[in-house]
Amino acid sequence: MPKGSPELTAARKEEIINACEQLYQTMSFKEITLKEIGNVTSFTRTSIYNYFQTKEEIFLALFQREYDRWNEDLTNILNENEHLTKKELAELISHSLAGRQQLLKLLSMNNFDMEANSRQELLTAFKHSYGRSMQLISMVLQKFCPEMTVSDIQNFIYIFFPFMFGIYPYTEVTEKQRAAMKEAGISYVYQSAYELIYSCLTRLLGA
Repeated sequence: MPKGSPELTAARKEEIINACEQLYQTMSFKEITLKEIGNVTSFTRTSIYNYFQTKEEIFLALFQREYDRWNEDLTNILNENEHLTKKELAELISHSLAGRQQLLKLLSMNNFDMEANSRQELLTAFKHSYGRSMQLISMVLQKFCPEMTVSDIQNFIYIFFPFMFGIYPYTEVTEKQRAAMKEAGISYVYQSAYELIYSCLTRLLGA
């Protein structure tokens, strides 16, 4: 890690993560390289190695930031409401997650490679943010669905969190994919991320 203030280090890391996010809007994970990321930052490409050793570490940091932002949304749901019906709760969670398009896109990636090529301390920091999401969902369910048992909440999490990995591929479809489905004779009704999430949540909550 280079010498400098914690503020400078944090700012440099944030700039690298922002550069990765910018490229990810128009390029695939495979196409993005450390050189490409370096070209979008204000400092030399070799300086990136002072903060991240691999491309996967940068994506993991972006992934962690997206979970942290969703955690803020979940915290607001928890703290800003006294009572919610199950349908109201499903609506709020659906809006919070559907608004995190970057998180949904990252969830659809091969996370095994991302985690395998990241240092342990960075992976641990990511898991902390991921675990916080599960904790907040548990707290939300405990508050607004008091009839749910510990086992009910655990089952909810074991169904909903794996479900999240498939939201993006089922709601963000390219014209090429649509054409292939049509040519294959597959009749498929496309839904928005909100519609898909809300449908799942209302079923899980029994709303």
